[in-house]
Amino acid sequence: MLSPDQAQSLVESVVNRGTAAGATAADALYAGSLSSSVQVRLGELEDVSRSEGEEIGLRLFVGRQSATVASSDLSDEALATLVDRCLAMAREAPEDPFAGLAPSELLQRGKYPELDSADSAEPDPAELRARALEAENAALAVEGVTNSSGAGASASASIIALATSGGFSGAYRTSGHGLSAVVVAGEGATMQRDYAAQSARHLEDLDTPGEIGALAGERAVKRLNPARPKPGKYPVLFDKRVSSTLLGHFSSAISAGAIARKTSFLQDKLGERLFASGVTIVDDPLRPRGLRSRPFDGEGLRVSRQELVSKGVLKQWIAESASARQLGIVPTGHAARGVGGAPTTSPSNLYLAAGPHSHDELLDAFPEAILIVELIGQGVNPVTGDYSRGAVGFMVRDGEIAEPVAEITIASNLLDMFASLEPASDLEFRRGIDAPTVLIPEMTVAAG
Repeated sequence: MLSPDQAQSLVESVVNRGTAAGATAADALYAGSLSSSVQVRLGELEDVSRSEGEEIGLRLFVGRQSATVASSDLSDEALATLVDRCLAMAREAPEDPFAGLAPSELLQRGKYPELDSADSAEPDPAELRARALEAENAALAVEGVTNSSGAGASASASIIALATSGGFSGAYRTSGHGLSAVVVAGEGATMQRDYAAQSARHLEDLDTPGEIGALAGERAVKRLNPARPKPGKYPVLFDKRVSSTLLGHFSSAISAGAIARKTSFLQDKLGERLFASGVTIVDDPLRPRGLRSRPFDGEGLRVSRQELVSKGVLKQWIAESASARQLGIVPTGHAARGVGGAPTTSPSNLYLAAGPHSHDELLDAFPEAILIVELIGQGVNPVTGDYSRGAVGFMVRDGEIAEPVAEITIASNLLDMFASLEPASDLEFRRGIDAPTVLIPEMTVAAG
């Protein structure tokens, strides 16, 4: 894997080759990664893996025609072939009136923001194995846990470099550490499986293996002997494990590409109140140690913290350059891309801001409710917002979590859910997309 400086020099040289060969514009992206992982099960080592890879993607424009080609061979000869092949493909591609590089006046200039995204800790396989074993042992020690599906620990490092003929060149490094455990509680047909997992940029930000393992075990045991609630209308709480999925549907619906294609249930909602007045949704690519933090986006644009929803009102779409041109708006710094394709739109560290009431207060808001901890299936219509998903969770009575429930379906429409949802105060930044516990006052619940 190249260093950031080496990777930056490489993409600059490839861009220069592309324009020298006749392209009217070009950009190149390098992605390198190095990762190690260990899997254990029932105290035995199951797998040790180490992988290293690097790839470069070149996008060339000939007027409004463009093509993208990628290669994992970084030799001089291979790069020359890459340029020739990409240019030939671009000349045969159909014209796209919205194609082109990002506006130069919006490019990231000067010193990058300090994101603290790279950790110097590089655990060896023995350390990873020890952490995985400790997590599994902690899970198996929970009363009621009868088996293990395994535990794993991982560490990784990545380099991203991007250069464009529009005047941008930059590179940055990230690291990652992960730990997970999956266990089974109960026997025979009554068995239940659950897990706990965490990822972080820095090793010191991970919970201890003992905490992660114990949580996996406790979650599995709590799911034993599930019942099925009486079908009907219920208040539904989305646990923090699943509440972020609501933001996933939201971010997809406000992407400029979906708006341009007219495939979003939020098609005509810009500037309207979608949520209660106390609801705020923020995208923050500059959060230190954030799992999706980045000093620039996939087109080299400067990035910033943005309130996508303020006081319940939808303030903006999120857009990369091509879809922004299609809508007649300015790109928002949300371009994301892999080496083998053109930029698409994606949020960074997206979160639903905490509300004023605690998790326990929301549990106690209704005499009876359902707390959802797992969602199953993909029954969401992105055009209409109709929502219907399988779910697993717990009954809640008089503010107390009661018996587990399984094989249920929860249904509503995302517009109605957004309009009525209430976030709790228990927000934690542990993923790329985060939300606190969320209460939806009414959903239809059916038992399978």
